[in-house]
Amino acid sequence: MDIKVWPEAEAYSFEGGKTGVLVVHGFTGCNQSMRPLGKGLADAGFTVLGPRLPGHGTTVEDMATRKWREWTDEAEKGFQELLGRCDKVFVTGLSMGGTIACYLAEKFPDKVAGLMPINAPINKQDPKLPLAKVTKFFMKTAPGVGSDIKDPNSKELCYDKVPVAAAAELYDFTNLVKRDVHKIIAPILIFKSRVDHVVKAENGPFLLENVSSEDKELVWLENSYHVATLDYDKDEIIRRCVEFITRLQ
Repeated sequence: MDIKVWPEAEAYSFEGGKTGVLVVHGFTGCNQSMRPLGKGLADAGFTVLGPRLPGHGTTVEDMATRKWREWTDEAEKGFQELLGRCDKVFVTGLSMGGTIACYLAEKFPDKVAGLMPINAPINKQDPKLPLAKVTKFFMKTAPGVGSDIKDPNSKELCYDKVPVAAAAELYDFTNLVKRDVHKIIAPILIFKSRVDHVVKAENGPFLLENVSSEDKELVWLENSYHVATLDYDKDEIIRRCVEFITRLQ
């Protein structure tokens, strides 16, 4: 049976120059949260691709059946497509999308030209997340974690519940990325919200200190919560990403 995808959650692309950027959304969210960043990068002349991760932008029940490799495979598919069309490819992502950006930089150290993770969970996590490995057997959903935004006029399109089985997948995935974080050698621009009710602030410094990149910087976002790409600092993120990519292309 075909599952209907929310209109704003659909995958998108913008044709630009010979520098490509993969833009990956987060856990239980969708492309609606990343479209402003994708559009800002496209306006700067880059070719942009925003994949829809399986189980996102459909139903909570759909997401509950998904494995983390389905999410990384979809992102990798987009990355490979950009490699075939562009001279250099950068990767950015919000939350789990940022973790996926790190995963791609670990797996393809000679192909990722640079990465820009935004509020990515790598190390310090919600203490309830490890429990999902057990609770998934008797609890289907937990309260949602989406739309953590300081700007009262902005709202993230996301699930109001978290499939516990999917949370267990996220836990396994972040542990894998954490284990191999030293394999990241590409230039990295890390964004971390100082106040974030979903991903602890310590994740920013951890990533900065444990990657092997020589070209690395941590940017603290002082006026946004977790979904910074829809919050008060969204234009600052676009500006800094454009500067970072332009310097390296």
